[in-house]
Amino acid sequence: MIAGYATTEGTTRYRDRFAGAAPNHFRNQQRLLLSSIGIGTYLGQPNTTTDQNYEEAIVRAAQSGVNIIDSAANYRFQRSERNIGAALKTLVNDLGFSRDEFVICTKGGYLPFDGAPPRDVRGYVEETFVKPGVANFDDIVGGSHCMTPAYLQNQLDQSRANLSVECIDLYYVHNPESQLGHISEAEFYHRLRMAFEALESNRKRGALRMYGVATWNGFRVPADSSDYHSLNRMAEIAREVAGEQHGFRFIQLPYNLAMPEALTLRNHTNKKDHVSVLEAAASLGITAVASASLLQGRVARGLPDAVRSALGSLPSDAQTAIQFVRSTPGITTALVGMSNVDHVAQNLELVQIDPVSKEQFYNLMGHNH
Repeated sequence: MIAGYATTEGTTRYRDRFAGAAPNHFRNQQRLLLSSIGIGTYLGQPNTTTDQNYEEAIVRAAQSGVNIIDSAANYRFQRSERNIGAALKTLVNDLGFSRDEFVICTKGGYLPFDGAPPRDVRGYVEETFVKPGVANFDDIVGGSHCMTPAYLQNQLDQSRANLSVECIDLYYVHNPESQLGHISEAEFYHRLRMAFEALESNRKRGALRMYGVATWNGFRVPADSSDYHSLNRMAEIAREVAGEQHGFRFIQLPYNLAMPEALTLRNHTNKKDHVSVLEAAASLGITAVASASLLQGRVARGLPDAVRSALGSLPSDAQTAIQFVRSTPGITTALVGMSNVDHVAQNLELVQIDPVSKEQFYNLMGHNH
């Protein structure tokens, strides 16, 4: 297990390795310097070829100016977390990097298989979670999601082992809105409070540094939707659990050219004003990270010339789509799934190109802030 965690000093040292990086590629958030592009590890087959490709891609990304590495327990049946662990060992043991330069992020909530899908899913769940007392069938919502304290503890410790780290920098409760179709809103926030209490106790014991929620729908639907999440209420729960020094410091949500709701939908309030979730997060001291920056490649094909020119006439549509996300005011990091070194090399040409200015960005969006 690799000791340590991301620090101000470590992430500053990381930034200083990249003299050619654009001035606004690294962003100062939560007393860390975070790269404006992060590597995601969601897609890909659960096989050894993809494992090898991911390990190489993660190492290359880290050598190219990316210090945010994102995964989840269920990505490729825990294999993606293990690929990050192998890559991190290479970076720290062989390539002269230090653990404190990287922000390692993962998520817990979905029941993960181990390496490959089991033949008997119910039997696997019973043997892995129910019999050892990790979770009852009653705790598992919709057959696939659980966020009880005992379950999150089990998953956090498993992820630490997979990632080969003593301490995870950022741990997300994964798609908590999965529970909302099955339980009341009051019960949902009660469960979230218990989850936050469990994560705070892990902060105290040094198993994680910060936590958050990673959602698909929760933050980008109208406030009267059944799967809506109130960031204000979540932050209030964190303050009630742990005071002003609480660890609830990040949200992750899909944001891209086809899904701009984080910016455009005013589904939160700040004092009396209606604001977007990005504005609400900024006012609460919470950092926003974008997932699905390329929407699995679907927004990286055939972009209109007007969009391409507004975002700097970059060589590829994929770069243009990433540039849109990382240039959005309120988004700190655009996560991009990159499972081979060719994609890494092309996408990370952006490290040396500044995001577009706020003014240029809002001109593209057709309104002023």
